[in-house]
Amino acid sequence: MNKDFSLLYGMKWITGLWVVWILTGCNHPPTPRPRGYFRIDLPQKKYQLFDKPGYPYTFEYPVYAEIVKDTVFFDTIPENPYWINIVFPGLNGKIYLTYKVISKKQPLQTLLNQVFEMTDQHDYKADYRDEIRIHTPYHVDGIFFSLGGDVASAKQFFVTDSTTHFLRGALYFYAVPNADSLAPVNRFVEQDMWHLIHTLRWR
Repeated sequence: MNKDFSLLYGMKWITGLWVVWILTGCNHPPTPRPRGYFRIDLPQKKYQLFDKPGYPYTFEYPVYAEIVKDTVFFDTIPENPYWINIVFPGLNGKIYLTYKVISKKQPLQTLLNQVFEMTDQHDYKADYRDEIRIHTPYHVDGIFFSLGGDVASAKQFFVTDSTTHFLRGALYFYAVPNADSLAPVNRFVEQDMWHLIHTLRWR
């Protein structure tokens, strides 16, 4: 056996051992791991008053949020200057608040129909829909909608005094709708929405 042949035979033998080791080391069944999501550090609850002159309402909103006037609504101009957004920069979310005046041109029933039509648009993706009655001592009545599943807006509400004021709120996150990953922040901001409702006063 010459030297070159011995070297070649030895390399093949070592390579064969590596192949056997790799194949025997990979025969363990795969272990499924639970699906994980990024941890979101939620801020401490604390509120401040929104009380801007000229607005037909006041309420308390979180100190970790910002009030931004809404200037565009689905590529159109809002019908009055009292449409605002509560922006949550740290949570990548926003509550759209749309205010309307009840009138002969826009009677209460018409506004109610519009709200239910907009909420119904999410039903085809919703696993469920809860409707919670809102009633406060300050002439604030309405319904809070909580939708389950991978919907674009899982938390919505409307409130009214039934004669003059009508306010709708809808929470959106700038993320792919995923009920599991958004559940913690949906619950967190839902508390802020209820705080807004219970501190709401009409002017």
